[in-house]
Order: sequence, then structure tokens, then C-alpha cells
Amino acid sequence: MGLVFNLLYMSLLLQHLFPSLTWRFPTSEKTLYLTFDDGPIPEVTSWILNTLDDFNAKATFFCIGDNAKKYPLLMMMLNNSKHSIGNHTMHHLNGWQTNNKKYYTDISECKQFVNSELFRPPYGKIKLSQTWHLKKEFRIIMWDVLSRDYDISLSGEDCFENVKKNTRNGSIIVFHDSLKAEKRLRFALPATLKYFSEMGYTFAAI
Repeated sequence: MGLVFNLLYMSLLLQHLFPSLTWRFPTSEKTLYLTFDDGPIPEVTSWILNTLDDFNAKATFFCIGDNAKKYPLLMMMLNNSKHSIGNHTMHHLNGWQTNNKKYYTDISECKQFVNSELFRPPYGKIKLSQTWHLKKEFRIIMWDVLSRDYDISLSGEDCFENVKKNTRNGSIIVFHDSLKAEKRLRFALPATLKYFSEMGYTFAAI
């Protein structure tokens, strides 16, 4: 409970400090925005795409440039789909721990493999000075619902319940396209799609 409270508090604090970033899409429509960080990887990405197709759902994939470089066929699949892609840095850098010049260079390198005007900082950690610079070129997409599928102390059911309890119209929901998250994702993603589809929601790309 304490960890959940701390994550919520941190999210609210960051939204207060960075109000110009996109945290959700205020709307009365029953539309949700699924996002997947850290891919593409062959073990998980194809399964995600097939699962989304099962529910006629669209999503946004924030790709690590190094993975995009390693798996060009997966990137071709994403580029040819009706999903969106976004820049997630070349090497998954933590903006708080990286000097600005190195951070911008890494993002520029990612652009060679991920052609997008969307950007999401890994870990959600970005300096104010970095946002000022990057907003000239990117729309910086954050989130208001974190599935926590990367947390090995949780089950897939826990991750689904977390999404279910915190999602509202226009929410941007984070899952992870990674081996670390795969076990929990394989339960939480279909459960999320099924539950909200039955509630009359649609899933759109950013």
C-alpha cells in the first residue's frame, strides 16, 4: 500500500511540475490509449500485435532505438500497421542521471530507426531543461495509469486490477513490451482489452 501511495504521489507531483506534458486526453468519450514501452522484441511484440487485433484495438509503441535497429522486420510491421510509434531513446537512458548533451545525442540516434514526433522518457524521468529542449521537436507523452507489469513482486491479476481501478476516459495506460514484463503482460493485456471493450471503450493510437 505504501509503494502504491508513493507512486501515486510521485505521479501527481510530476504532473504538477510538468503540466505542459501530455498525461492523459481529457474527454467525455470512452476512449483509452494503450502504450507499450521498451520494444520491439520478437518474443513479445508479435504477440501484442495479434492480441490487439483480436479486439480491433490500436496502440502506441515507444521503441528503444537499439531494439529497432536489431529487429528491422518488427519495426517494418509496426510502421505498416495502424498503430503509432514513439522515440524512447536509443539506449533507455535515465534523463535524471544523464547530462543533457548525451541525452539529446542518444535521442537523435534513436530517430534514425524510429521516425516519430512522439517521445517518452524512460522511467518517466526527465529534467525540466530537457523538456524545454525536446518540446521544440517532440510531443512528450507521459501517462496517468501505470500497470506495473515490470514489477516481479506482482501477478498479472494484480497488474490488471491496478489498470482497472485507475483508468478513466482518455487515460494513457503503460504496459511494457519486454521479457521482464512478459509473464504479467500475457494476463493483464487480454484482461484489460476484454474488460474495457465490454464496458464500451475503444482503444486508439496517439
